[in-house]
Amino acid sequence: MTGDAAAAGRDVDWDALRAAAREAMSRAYAPYSGFRVGVAALADDGRTVVGCNVENASYGVGLCAECGLVSQLAATGGGRLTHFVCVDGQGAPLVPCGRCRQLLYEFGGPDLVLETPDGFRTLDAMLPQAFGPQHLG
Repeated sequence: MTGDAAAAGRDVDWDALRAAAREAMSRAYAPYSGFRVGVAALADDGRTVVGCNVENASYGVGLCAECGLVSQLAATGGGRLTHFVCVDGQGAPLVPCGRCRQLLYEFGGPDLVLETPDGFRTLDAMLPQAFGPQHLG
């Protein structure tokens, strides 16, 4: 864990967050790629929000798990993401792609703590100098 991420993640039940991500992954709809993804995050009010990938025969219009997660965040009251886990089809930690890191930045900001295969990182460490709402007039 990096210093800031270690401190921010100390009081989080990462096992429960991973279990929620694995449960979401078990509901993924991935008949084309076979690559199932599940995510779970804590919101700043203590809610756990989840998402899974949903593919489509048109391939490019599939939905990533992170899209489902932020949609659930908004639909259940909004807020900010504080801690995030992404797992693959075997339940192992997986890092979000660049597009999804940008999406997470919008709803969690630079201090969002992510579990990665090699420890915990803040989103700022994974997406340095990110473009965000602060850049818009």
